[in-house]
Order: sequence, then C-alpha cells, then structure tokens
Amino acid sequence: MHTAADFGPHAARVPPREAPAHPLADLFLPGKGEPQRWVSHQRHELLLVEHSRFQAAFSRQGGQLLHFQPRGQRPWLWCARHWPKGGAIRGGVPVCWPWFGRHPAEPGWPSHGWARLSDWQLLASETDEQGMRLTWQLELCDWTVTLRAELGEGMRLRLSTRHQDTQACQLSHALHAYWQVSDVARIALLGLDGAAGYDLLARSDCQQQGELRIEDGCHRIFRRGGPLLLQDLAWQRRLAIDTSGAANSVVWHPGSRPLTDVGWNETLGFVCVEAASCGPDSLCLAPGDEALLCLQASLD
Repeated sequence: MHTAADFGPHAARVPPREAPAHPLADLFLPGKGEPQRWVSHQRHELLLVEHSRFQAAFSRQGGQLLHFQPRGQRPWLWCARHWPKGGAIRGGVPVCWPWFGRHPAEPGWPSHGWARLSDWQLLASETDEQGMRLTWQLELCDWTVTLRAELGEGMRLRLSTRHQDTQACQLSHALHAYWQVSDVARIALLGLDGAAGYDLLARSDCQQQGELRIEDGCHRIFRRGGPLLLQDLAWQRRLAIDTSGAANSVVWHPGSRPLTDVGWNETLGFVCVEAASCGPDSLCLAPGDEALLCLQASLD
C-alpha cells in the first residue's frame, strides 16, 4: 500500500501518460470574464461558470456537472469527446434517477432513468468570494428532484427527491461521477477495506481486501458509504471523495470492453466512484417522503 511519503518531493517519478486537454477547455475563452455564460456545444446547451477559484460547466440536459477544475489544478472530472445525438452525455456527474441501471420491470426504458435525458431548470445561483452555489430542478409526473451544487476549492453535490404520489414508490438513484486520472491502471482507491458488496462482472458477492485497483474492468456495488481516497501517484494527487449517507459506494470501469463513441485511449483516463442507493438498498418512499443523496470531494 502507498503511504503519504510516496507523494513527497523525493518520491520516485514515473512519467505519467500524457492526458489530452479537457474536451470543454476551448469553450472558456480568455478575457471573457463573465461569471456565467450559456453556449451551444454538440447540440447541447451548456452553462459555463467562471470563478476566481475554479472553472465549471453544466449541461441543461441532465442538470449535469460536466467539468470542474480548481485554479492551478488538473480537471477533477472526465468527459467524453463525442456525445450521441439525443442520448446521455458520458462524463462529469450524471444523475441516475429514478432508477439505477436497468429498470426492474421495463427493459425498454432507458438505463439509469429519465433524469439524465431530460432538460432541467436552473432555479438559482449565488456567488461569493468562496465559490458558487447553483440549484437545478426537474419535475416529472408526481416527483420533484433538486440538485444543489456547491463549488469552490472543492465540490459538493446534494440530490433531493420529493415524492407527491398517493401510493408508495420505489426509488434507486446515484451520482455517477467520472473522475479524471492519469491512467486507470496506475491508481488506487482506499477506504473500502473489509466492505462487502456485489461484483456485477463476476456475478457474485465480494468483499474488498486492502486498496482497490482496476484490473481489466470493475463493476462493484459496495454496501457502504463513507470517506474514500483516490490516489494518483503519476499526477501526485489524492482526491478525498465522500459518499457518506449513501447506502452504496459504486466503483466502475469498463476495462477492455468497448464503449460507444469512446476511444480505448480515452477510457484509460477515468474511473467512476459513485454515491448510490440501489439494488437491495433501493428506497421505498411514502407520499410526501424525501430522499437525499450527497457526493463531495476535496484535495487531500
């Protein structure tokens, strides 16, 4: 296991894989100086956010945070270069709602629900010297889902769902974050030692032992939320990721399995570490109930 000494000034230096520029970097034009600006990119409406502490971008489709980069740092979130027409955008932090994965009863319905395919409304944004707070909302049938994003030196996302139907309903949801890394084969995730879960690739129960490393793919749903540490030795970076309050921490990477519209070299640059409540840990909401899900990250 790596220690803090591995990140010190005398750590062995291994040249990192050269990461391509973030696909949204060219949208942030020098000299614009506008704190918020709407643009069109690949047939999607994007909100670009400029602050003295960070840059960020959201998509109206999905209310999705696509890019977050504190000043002087590498981007924290990965995003695909090519987006499908009318489909979900792969990257950033998609909101999987009101179901995670395939719908349990309707195989023809979209994977991970309607939220990431729907246009959200920007309700409010507030700015101060510490950062910015934005509130997005989607109303669908008898459901209202709200995403509050707090961005500054770190990021915090808070997803709340209010159920107004007259009958109890089942809910599973996730904040499906794609974290940008130097090389997925050279990173480690700490904080899951001893956690039990289910391995969707092996189709069997699993229990994590020590740090988690990606070896030709990973799709594990752990029955634990809490503080995690994403170590990236090549970039000399450690991100503290917190899924506290969630029933599950999900770790996913496709390995050598192809992804539509994503090149193999692109897939080396991310790992998904998600906050979720899904599968046997899905929620049953009575009329008037509210469900909360949080995901936050900071530089360790």
